[in-house]
Amino acid sequence: MGELWPVPDVLAYLAGRWRTERSVRDLASGLEGRFEGVTSFDGLDGGGLISRESGSFTWQGATRPAERTLRYEPGSGPGRADVRFADGRPFHALDLTTGHHVADHPCAADLYRGEFTVRGPDRWRTVWRVGGPAKDLLLTTDYLRETPEG
Repeated sequence: MGELWPVPDVLAYLAGRWRTERSVRDLASGLEGRFEGVTSFDGLDGGGLISRESGSFTWQGATRPAERTLRYEPGSGPGRADVRFADGRPFHALDLTTGHHVADHPCAADLYRGEFTVRGPDRWRTVWRVGGPAKDLLLTTDYLRETPEG
């Protein structure tokens, strides 16, 4: 799938609008769903970014609006960020200085393991594996930078 793309400044890299496509597979049942929409990374007062994802999620033939908000706060260096839920709770650290990062997020009895891969100046991917007593999911999200019309 190509070489990794190191990111010296993660917040500068993410800033802007990204076309967002996610496949969701329930590995236990074999069911599959799909999210299609956009993610906007906009500046926060005091530094960092707020990520607002909005679009449509289709699961078992039903399509519904879906959205998610995360905060990307400055980390220990420019290639790093601390990702938080909208309410400020910690989600995971993010270090894209090599173009690749793996993060874990325990949530009750479940473990979320995310793999982040940057493939170029305008393309990156996350793959989250969610395992636990009631979950066995694989979520793959591709982000493609939207360029201003002009």
